[in-house]
Amino acid sequence: MWRAVPLAAIFLVCATALAAAPERRVYKVDSVIATLKGRILTIQAKGATQTGGWRKPKLRLMRSPPAEGRTVIVEFLAVPPPPGMTVIEVLVPVEATIRMPARPHIASVRAIADANDVTAQVLH
Repeated sequence: MWRAVPLAAIFLVCATALAAAPERRVYKVDSVIATLKGRILTIQAKGATQTGGWRKPKLRLMRSPPAEGRTVIVEFLAVPPPPGMTVIEVLVPVEATIRMPARPHIASVRAIADANDVTAQVLH
């Protein structure tokens, strides 16, 4: 019984470390589709990570510079595998979708990854 407590504590520390891992940009964006229905903008992005083990891919809205007022900019993020984890060393496809209220006069969406970015026109 005295061994169960240390094992439970180790499990809790490992689970907390995994949950608190910082997100990073995925390796690349392959495609972006942006659609506007009513006042809701839906952005779908597909891309890849350089290894397996990445979790929770998502798109995060970035602040657009004033010069890009008609463009919505998002980062393509995911949680990388923890250090020391054995992962496959190959490009692994990932995808993410975000829905948000649309600003007036949005014309395009730009998704940024680590190695590239892709811009797409908003489909109405």
